[in-house]
Amino acid sequence: MNSIPASQERIIVGLDIGGSKTHGVRVDGGRVTRDEVAGSANVQNVDKSTASRNLEGLMSALGGVEADEVYVGAGGIDTEQDAANLRKLISPYAPRAKVEIVHDTRLILAAAGQDVGMALIAGTGSAVWGINHAGEEARSGGWGYLLGDEGSGYWFGREAVRHSLRQNDLGLPPDELTRLLLFECGLEHAAELISHFHTNHDRRYWAQRSGAVFEAAGRGHVLSQAIIREGGWHLADQVVQVARRLALIGPVVVGGGLGVHQPALVEALNVHLAGEGLPAARPLAVEPVFGAFHLAGALLAADAVPATGVP
Repeated sequence: MNSIPASQERIIVGLDIGGSKTHGVRVDGGRVTRDEVAGSANVQNVDKSTASRNLEGLMSALGGVEADEVYVGAGGIDTEQDAANLRKLISPYAPRAKVEIVHDTRLILAAAGQDVGMALIAGTGSAVWGINHAGEEARSGGWGYLLGDEGSGYWFGREAVRHSLRQNDLGLPPDELTRLLLFECGLEHAAELISHFHTNHDRRYWAQRSGAVFEAAGRGHVLSQAIIREGGWHLADQVVQVARRLALIGPVVVGGGLGVHQPALVEALNVHLAGEGLPAARPLAVEPVFGAFHLAGALLAADAVPATGVP
């Protein structure tokens, strides 16, 4: 990770706004001085008032009023208007700061110390973002759970429900995956999953149920293992789309709860990537929020070069 020049004594705040939490870190003159976590401030997951309240508490803990610059990675930043809307939420709590906002996949690549390559998020949702040596960018996925997010935590949770309901429709007794899922949901019968699913719309709730698939697979449940292979294929397909658009051959950095903590998914992903001639993806070894400071250094260097490109 690139260090921020301490001589400038800048106060920089980095934010990683995820579907389940918002992670914030403050750097004073190149040194991390505060590290805080709050609830999600992503308006795709919580209402605007909740997002604002979570940001207010987090920025207060980070001393946001003193910040010179704020670098933010967040899901759902698909247009300039998306960025502008989030900037409006953050700016009151960092009134003197320049606020830069990027899609959260970009933080992942930066946190790995990479300026070129592809970043894959496999968490509550899923998406891939890439950038090549020419500065060209491309994205695949990240459409949200109603349109896509294949290979995400939500997708795995929903697939577990679908599997259990199919088994029930066939008149089969609950198998390993269904038993684990019912236990996690506090239910007794698979048929109860229908109303339980439709009355529990929170993406995070169903993303958290994804663990049942991986636990069942670890116990030898063949159909859970097949679900993991399918999820890996979906994620690999997104990587391949970006790689082809940008003529990239790597690296591929994986972030998000599933990508970092479920090696079986990364293994399935890498089997498919190898079939496409791409290198193995590697899970991110640090928290994505620290990519904000690599990004800050890159943007500072870019700002220091005149528009003509002549020193």
